[in-house]
Amino acid sequence: MQEREVPAPEPSIPRQPGVDEIRDRLQHVLDEYLMLDAILREIQSTRFRVCIFGSARIQPSDQTYKLGRKLTRQLAMDGIDIVTGGGPGLMEAANRGVREARTGLSMSYGVTIELPSLAEMANKHLDIKSSHKRFSSRLDEFMRLTHAVVVAPGGIGTLLELMYVWQLLQVGLIEKRPVVLLGQKLWGGLVEWIRREMLPCGFISPEDLEHVTVVDTLEETLALVRDAHKAFNEEHADTAAAALREGGQPGPPPVPTPGGAPPAGPARGRRRPLPPARTPSTSEQ
Repeated sequence: MQEREVPAPEPSIPRQPGVDEIRDRLQHVLDEYLMLDAILREIQSTRFRVCIFGSARIQPSDQTYKLGRKLTRQLAMDGIDIVTGGGPGLMEAANRGVREARTGLSMSYGVTIELPSLAEMANKHLDIKSSHKRFSSRLDEFMRLTHAVVVAPGGIGTLLELMYVWQLLQVGLIEKRPVVLLGQKLWGGLVEWIRREMLPCGFISPEDLEHVTVVDTLEETLALVRDAHKAFNEEHADTAAAALREGGQPGPPPVPTPGGAPPAGPARGRRRPLPPARTPSTSEQ
């Protein structure tokens, strides 16, 4: 008896999701991201961090490099974490200053960018590195991590970073924070142009100019950042006191601030790396 061949079943074609289903999935992912981001903000809000922006082309022999290094060395001695783009130039100077302070109280962050057209190596002075493939997510992490911004001389990339934080402050999408423009020669002219050309046309409001402060010296920069640091510690002291009144537990004791007086803020001990969502890694020493 001749066997009959049974035809093979037709391969099933995977069902393609419709537009509405794709939108629902994207919305679900976005909602989850925003929820996790809010939780991460709360977790990391106990550390005061300063973001330092500036040119990757600045050389170690440049006075701006030396100034950035000295600035972050002083801030690290205050127990303040430093966040940069993690690359060369001014970024390297800022991260290097933290390492040179050798306090053990501050962390040196690098929020790097990975682009096919940009072969920018991370500098060797990072405690924590977080890499991004898009400028947009990188800029958002700068804002999420930090409580004050110092903008040193730089080019188009530095200008992008400045304008991003400035706009977010303008429309109230981030908490108020000092934005210090270090270098009257460069930034003073930009702010004056904005005041002269945009303000009379009604493109900006007078209060928009209040979000930035142009300075020319290390001392002015330190004063503005330290004022913000003090306010941050006082705010967190009030929060801790409220938690105690409600039956919560106090945090560990803080470390001294400049001058030797202990602040009322959170502990300044070394913290763990960022949660896995950001995939941080400790760089080589």
